[in-house]
Amino acid sequence: MSPRWNPNPDVRSGRHVTYDLHVHLVFVTRYRREAMTDAMLTRCEEIMRDVCTDFAAELQRFTGEDDHVHLLVHYPPTLQLSKLVNSLKGVSARLLRKEYDSHVSRYLWGGHFWSGSYFAGSCGGPPLTVIEQYIDHQKRPV
Repeated sequence: MSPRWNPNPDVRSGRHVTYDLHVHLVFVTRYRREAMTDAMLTRCEEIMRDVCTDFAAELQRFTGEDDHVHLLVHYPPTLQLSKLVNSLKGVSARLLRKEYDSHVSRYLWGGHFWSGSYFAGSCGGPPLTVIEQYIDHQKRPV
């Protein structure tokens, strides 16, 4: 390889694919209750990092407030994002309720922790306009 070539660590490859897929996820507590503490956010990050590892994904960034969390996940193209989300929310809800039950029960009831909905946004790479221009300027055979 050329010494001038600096590989991008986010671009990964498998047997038949080269990919760089990132998703920004946001999970909100049920009823947007302010149930999260600093210790719970720290534990939530640990749980979600383990879940991502189990799915061959990488939790690259995590932060949150008392009523929601933000995740930046680098994931392989073989992964169904909805399955990852279901596992992230399900495992974290179960363990956080178990470990912080006395605190959580003051804010949330009925066995729920996260809202049923979530935000998922693809991110990274060039803006769509740049990609559109690149595609539009390909040399099509005559």
